[in-house]
Amino acid sequence: MAPHLTLQQREHARRLRREGRTIREIAAEIGCSRSTVKNVVRARGKRESSQIVWTPGPSRLSLADREEISRGLSVGEPLRVVARRLGRAPSTISREVKANGGRSHYRAVRAHHGAYARARRPKTPKLVAGPLCAQVAVWLEQWWSPEEIARRLRIEFPDDETMHVSHETIYQSLFVQGRGELRRELSRCLRTGRAQRLPKKRLERRGQIQNMVMISERPAEVADRAVPGHWEGDLIIGKNNASAVGTLVERTTRFVLLLHLPDAREAEKVNQAMRKAIATLPAELVRSITWDQGKELSAHVAFTVATGVQVYFCDPHSPWLRGSNENTNGLLRQYMPKGTDLSVHSAEDLARFAASLNNRPRETLGFMKPSGKLAELVAIDLSASLRKTPGGPSSSHKVASGPTCSGSRSREAASTLMERALGNRNGEPRVVGPTG
Repeated sequence: MAPHLTLQQREHARRLRREGRTIREIAAEIGCSRSTVKNVVRARGKRESSQIVWTPGPSRLSLADREEISRGLSVGEPLRVVARRLGRAPSTISREVKANGGRSHYRAVRAHHGAYARARRPKTPKLVAGPLCAQVAVWLEQWWSPEEIARRLRIEFPDDETMHVSHETIYQSLFVQGRGELRRELSRCLRTGRAQRLPKKRLERRGQIQNMVMISERPAEVADRAVPGHWEGDLIIGKNNASAVGTLVERTTRFVLLLHLPDAREAEKVNQAMRKAIATLPAELVRSITWDQGKELSAHVAFTVATGVQVYFCDPHSPWLRGSNENTNGLLRQYMPKGTDLSVHSAEDLARFAASLNNRPRETLGFMKPSGKLAELVAIDLSASLRKTPGGPSSSHKVASGPTCSGSRSREAASTLMERALGNRNGEPRVVGPTG
């Protein structure tokens, strides 16, 4: 019964026979003997009749294509040569080979059966129920994005494939009827609260500020984010432009401080709130601030004189120059939506918002948390400072010889700096407002 022929080859032979082709022509096209073709066209085996015949669409690789790939690999042909012969993109052939065992283990029939299994529809949704669905729902309720959830799952469950899911699957479960069991109300937990991206063409009108130091004069160390302590700032505006909350984002760690502005967003009020915020930070964590050209920072000269912290201004209509701050403001809109009155949020509310955001894994940090990244950098910076101190550490930072004790002291000092940076003894983010 010509066992070496695949089911698709046998069906192909019968189809050619029905079209009137001769046994010799069929044998030449399929690449087998004439006796094999005779046996195929005369009868169907019982085992064969129970199998499913799959004919992929023209955009997919057929069994004949996969057999051509297998033959090319067996003689050591480059993938580009095989792709050119099949009229396919080299990347298509590369993915096909990589997904099915690589050059040394690729088998056409096995690869074709695998493609058939993956193409079958409908599939059982991955987020039907169980611990994966429950965990995704918990993090969505904490306002994590689907991308953050997908990447964090791989970090926390590296060896459990059942706890891995793509961000696109989460989006599909939220927005497409019949996909998974996530509650549709959870879609409101997404940053935008909607299923479609809308173009952002908003232009902001800014006033003229005297004695601005432009971003082009900012030191090079700020741009590469290698040194912590450089911040980006802005205001989040509430309903009818009647209320505001100030935001400061550290460029290296994405750590967030919120400025409570209950009365107004006048330049003097913002100046006082920022000075109070800077006062809670050690010198290692405050080197510069980059702001847009909003009139709320027209008192920047007084701020620099009082604190020694230089303020740099972005070019007009260039929010991408403060990318970290713009991204963070978008995340904060989950807590303080557009078109709402921001004056209803107390300092304690802002503290809770900042705590949630600083303990949220960020893709740009390799899915570390900003609070953890800040502690790590402060510890490294302090350890380096202790090593560079002439004659060893001072009496107030005396450490015993040996790396273990030194590292322990560094961690203790880093913890102290973190408490100062966070602004209170309870470990909650510092929320500051204008004095008086």
